Amino acid sequence: MAIETVGIIGAGQMGNGIAQVFARAGFDVLLNDVSETNLGKALATITRNLDRRIDKKTLSQDEKAAILGRIRCTVDLASLGRRDLIIESATEREAIKTRIFADLLPSLGPDTILTSNTSSISITRLAATTDRPDRFMGFHFMNPVPVMSLVELIRGIATSNETYDALKAIVGQLGKTAASSEDYPAFIVNRVLIPMINEAVYALYEGVGNVASIDASMKLGANHPMGPLELGDFIGLDTCLAIMNVLRDGLADTKYRPCPLLVKYVEAGWTGRKAGRGFYDYRGEIPVPTR
Repeated sequence: MAIETVGIIGAGQMGNGIAQVFARAGFDVLLNDVSETNLGKALATITRNLDRRIDKKTLSQDEKAAILGRIRCTVDLASLGRRDLIIESATEREAIKTRIFADLLPSLGPDTILTSNTSSISITRLAATTDRPDRFMGFHFMNPVPVMSLVELIRGIATSNETYDALKAIVGQLGKTAASSEDYPAFIVNRVLIPMINEAVYALYEGVGNVASIDASMKLGANHPMGPLELGDFIGLDTCLAIMNVLRDGLADTKYRPCPLLVKYVEAGWTGRKAGRGFYDYRGEIPVPTR
């Protein structure tokens, strides 16, 4: 399974990061989104990331030009069909992902491998909606993609050994480390991480501590680089809520009940950094706790 060309669906914070690391590793990248504006923002983000590396003297101007030269953008989903590998990185909603795969199927080449960057949704179920469950896998990158070294590989029940081996090799080419997870709700990282964030929200909800004290306690008392509420804002509180719902529905255990305060913040549109407000208000020069 020789993989040279890659299609990425979704130009948000995950999609543009995935595009950057593939282009830097020498792959021909076609980045897709429903919005030309989003594609423009993605290229601007990638350019800023590369400029920071130049400032740190870990990248040259020629290397930057070569990386950007390997990334093309399109709003035409069908044009991704003949790529060797396609990575879906759209919103963490199963209905959206299945619709994307349905729209893509008529244009797919016979040997194209399909993957999803989902952080929690069943790979077996997503694969079953396509014509190639043997060539379908979970390919879960961590955020921020250019910085984080882990990629979770999740096999669906029908994923072939050849597909798994091909993607594991790709992870090595990207200079990252693969961790294999069984296809259970939220896989490994988010099975552990998101309930911790949810528990921190419960601690806030129940008045155990305020935002600042909870985050300081985990940073200074558990040596976490970022407090759980700050991390929730960074991930996106809507994404955290979606993953908690997947855990609750998939495992039928009340310990995965989303905190009502988390639900309230998402209902208010206070979904974290990307919205300007979450457990912190980011609209000023310095983030200020909202509770």
